[in-house]
Amino acid sequence: MNILSLLPFVSSAVSLAFALAVLVRFLGHRGHYHLLLWTIGLLMYSLGGFCEGWNGVAGWNATVFRLWYLFGAMLVAAWLGQGTVFLLAKPKLAWISFAILAIASIYGGFRVFGATLDPAGMISGELSGHAITSLGVRILTPFFNIYGTLTLVGGAIWSALTFFRKRALRNRAIGNVLIAAGSMLPAFGGSFSRFGFGSALYVSELLGALVIFVGFLWAVKPEAARGSRK
Repeated sequence: MNILSLLPFVSSAVSLAFALAVLVRFLGHRGHYHLLLWTIGLLMYSLGGFCEGWNGVAGWNATVFRLWYLFGAMLVAAWLGQGTVFLLAKPKLAWISFAILAIASIYGGFRVFGATLDPAGMISGELSGHAITSLGVRILTPFFNIYGTLTLVGGAIWSALTFFRKRALRNRAIGNVLIAAGSMLPAFGGSFSRFGFGSALYVSELLGALVIFVGFLWAVKPEAARGSRK
């Protein structure tokens, strides 16, 4: 067994620890729903990593694959992005978009768990959406990922512009840039994996989890606390 196949378990454990830390903060700051959404996103990140590790150690399992595809490939970016929406957008827009995302996620779950699978479609045994043979299932994933990318990257850009324009909310600007960067890291790692760097995805997922959590710490840091160290 390749020792690198255990790396997703490390990413999963790190993400789970971060999720619990963010959840504890939410419980102490009721009404800060961006923390709850980020907790959910991190739990999805953790579950995706665990499923990858399980596949690397124990081999193909249909239920593990479905969990990985739903939470690790389809939904994670969108739910992390929804946390950014709750942080930056007006409450009405945040709740409307949340309702749409929740309904779409439930529909996606039904489609994924009802899909026909063929593990022969995967490359080198690594988990891949190519194992889904049912029509119309994989086409759903880009919509979730596009929404996640737009909200994460858009939130980072909006925060940065706000800071440069008003010289305010520097912590949110830095935090959202880091969250967006950390969320995109696995995609870059996956690209390198397709060119033969098999461990790149696992390394990028671990780095992504670390960068995302640092982003959370910056995003929730009070401006006064930052300024007091000057």
